[in-house]
Amino acid sequence: MKRFGVMIDMSRNAVMRPDELKKFIKQLADFGYNMVQLYTEDTYEIKEEPYFGYLRGRYTKEDLKDIVAYAAELGVEIIPCIQTLGHLEGIFKWAPYTEINDAGAILLVGEERTYELIERMFATIRECFTTEIAHIGMDEAWTLGLGKYLAKHGFENRFDILSRHLKRVLEIAKKYNFKPIIWSDMFFRLANPDGGYYGWENITDDVVKSCPDDIGLVYWDYYHNEKKYYDGMLAAHNKFGKEVWFAGGAWTWIGLAPYTSFTIDSMQKAMLSCREQNIDNIMLTMWGDNGKECSNWSLLPALFKVKRFYDGVTDMDEIRREFKELTGEDYDAMLDLELPNMVAGNNRDCPSNISKTMLYSDPLLGFLDVTVKEGVSEEFTKHKFKLLDHARNSKRFSYLFEVEAALADVLEIKYDLGVRTRTAYKLGDKTALEALIPEYEECARRVKKLHNLFSIQWHKENRPHGFEVHDSRFGGIILRLEACVKRIKAYLNGTVEKLEELEEELLPYALAKDKYFAIEGIPGTEGIPALDRHSYAFTVSRED
Repeated sequence: MKRFGVMIDMSRNAVMRPDELKKFIKQLADFGYNMVQLYTEDTYEIKEEPYFGYLRGRYTKEDLKDIVAYAAELGVEIIPCIQTLGHLEGIFKWAPYTEINDAGAILLVGEERTYELIERMFATIRECFTTEIAHIGMDEAWTLGLGKYLAKHGFENRFDILSRHLKRVLEIAKKYNFKPIIWSDMFFRLANPDGGYYGWENITDDVVKSCPDDIGLVYWDYYHNEKKYYDGMLAAHNKFGKEVWFAGGAWTWIGLAPYTSFTIDSMQKAMLSCREQNIDNIMLTMWGDNGKECSNWSLLPALFKVKRFYDGVTDMDEIRREFKELTGEDYDAMLDLELPNMVAGNNRDCPSNISKTMLYSDPLLGFLDVTVKEGVSEEFTKHKFKLLDHARNSKRFSYLFEVEAALADVLEIKYDLGVRTRTAYKLGDKTALEALIPEYEECARRVKKLHNLFSIQWHKENRPHGFEVHDSRFGGIILRLEACVKRIKAYLNGTVEKLEELEEELLPYALAKDKYFAIEGIPGTEGIPALDRHSYAFTVSRED
């Protein structure tokens, strides 16, 4: 069976409302998709584990059964995507799970309580899902064996620890008639001297033999815009002699705005490679890192175009016409939802989350103010009016355009507010400083408007659990803007002699070389945290 689908992150604060998820599944089915994976770390109900997904908006068994049945009527297979080793930080804040926490977000391997929990996971998903496939995670267990396991057993080869654990989990999966698939990166990372994933030269026969039978390997890659990387990595995966899955990225994880065009560019290269190497199972991951701010609906142009490209359709006039017929929306207008990041020299070939970083940037401490460029506020103004125009013309998604327009509206002021404040202070121009106070106050009002529109978007699409994080974040921005006004007024009226925050000289924005790496083939990726799967924390224009 050939599968083409998406994996939707339901674990980074946002759990899609079942009815909204059904609408999304229906749209995907109209696009020709036949598979959806629900990435649920702890956001599904396990009756025997009341703290599993507690206060996280978890799906009940009834929710899952209903979703699976609805999708089946559309010819869409729903696959559970769970975690059986790492990425379980959600449970470890509760006392019942501290005893089986090795280190970080990793389960303590070898403990019977660990396998009791895992068996309950499998029993639950077997009850709720009809598919034979279960995605069981096993990725990014960076500190495996280095916490409680180390204290209890001493240092052991981490590959051996992983292999023993995987064997035990596979036995449980088989008991519940599941065919497991896992993220493949741990095999590559443990084989590569530098711990990197995207190096295929070190996959030796010994590494291949270490991978158990009856398991599928999922190669994930969201970053490369050169086909040779997909060719090399897929060839290396095929060495294992297992069923190979490809997981690309639909960029929903860099902030409030999507990154649609880079999704399209990178995934078109991946699709060519997948077709040449006969990869039958393909999905686009829709992660929600750092709180899940971006709507899944905003990536519709990419989801459609990549699928049509895989099908062999490349004529853009045809793609635009089909997209309009299937969604009722204008393809190019929806592509413009990424405009808040298309400023300051950034373009659609290089991912950047400048809109997020400058939204949260502190006006007085502002270490990113060294990256600010002239004329960008005018770019935000231009984008704002274009997005508002799209909002008026949209049949279904006016609320998405309104959020992005409100974001641009905030950044029209806030992007360079810190620079203008520091410049006036350094020049001793108190008149200019006083003139900035109304801008701080107006900026706070615009942030409140953005928060309100974002709240409407969130509660339409997701369960309320998790939005408290965004209430705190937006509240923090507003409170900080008000605090900055108080500091400036205190300086102007002589209550304080100087603003110490502005006395300190800003240093060039730089990254520690031992903590960051670059991906060859992608210009400007010097700032990707080495321990982060997909949260590009780009904070500056890549020209800087």
